[in-house]
Amino acid sequence: MINFMNTVKGSYVEGFYPEGWDMERVDACCSHSPEEILERQASWHDDFIPVQVDDVQDMYVMLGHEIATEIRKTREADKELILILPVGPMGMYRWVVYFLTAWNVSMDHCHCFNMDEWADAEGNTLDPTNAGSFQYSMEKALYEPLGDLTVPVDQRNFATKDNLPKYPEKIAALRAKGARMITVYGIGRATHIAFWEPHFAAEFDTVDEWMKETYRLGARLHPLTIEQNAFTSYKSRTGLVSCTANTIGPGLFLQSDRCLGACDGGGFRGGQMWQGQSLWMTLRYGGPEKWVPASFMPTKPGTLFFIKELAGPLQAETN
Repeated sequence: MINFMNTVKGSYVEGFYPEGWDMERVDACCSHSPEEILERQASWHDDFIPVQVDDVQDMYVMLGHEIATEIRKTREADKELILILPVGPMGMYRWVVYFLTAWNVSMDHCHCFNMDEWADAEGNTLDPTNAGSFQYSMEKALYEPLGDLTVPVDQRNFATKDNLPKYPEKIAALRAKGARMITVYGIGRATHIAFWEPHFAAEFDTVDEWMKETYRLGARLHPLTIEQNAFTSYKSRTGLVSCTANTIGPGLFLQSDRCLGACDGGGFRGGQMWQGQSLWMTLRYGGPEKWVPASFMPTKPGTLFFIKELAGPLQAETN
């Protein structure tokens, strides 16, 4: 058979993929039939549920409803809510606004922490008025459309050089007062959560040490991440993508009481997708394994929505 595993040696991609990835194991994850994707695995938390949806718009509605419901329930219980939020996926924020407006539920009890932001190697970020910044995207997608129901400005946290190092202390203070904590996430092509990349694993002798890391300024991104963002955010233009970013780490997102995820990386012409392998690795790589950050998400209570086509079959198209 001619495939990746028996042609990689001596090729230009030898050493390109994270060194801790067992590519035979990666490919085995992807070899299952679509019908097997919901089969429960030993590493999954009892309250982790993968949910298959027909299309991306259904997924955004359902995820938006999940987030809005957490906001409403904590408000009704007179509890504060910590939300760790992504910029990507984004479509659910429209529906968070829709449901909260329909219910007349305020987010003034919420403390929101953006999980990452483009930055240079020293952690300096884009001006928040720059349309490419994650802060700009969040303001336009969630905070501004909510009007009087929005999150107070001083309870909106962005992953800047000055503020990201304060995240652990701020979150710890809120947790000490009984605040509930929810992480909303996507899964990267390289299986990152936020911009916590797989190659960071080489710096830690044990999983326990890896799990303690709370943030990183000017994190060096994997080439797969650069290409993913060029494709998904910049219409293939690599030159606009930063090679470094600020990001939270597992010491924060794994604190969550519940995690709400979404995989929307499909639906392209001719059945093209970029997230099928990442989804299967998340669900089936096992461990969990520090070289596959997303493999930790099924170990937490929560829901992972994914569009049906990402389940595969992941194989060559036949004419």
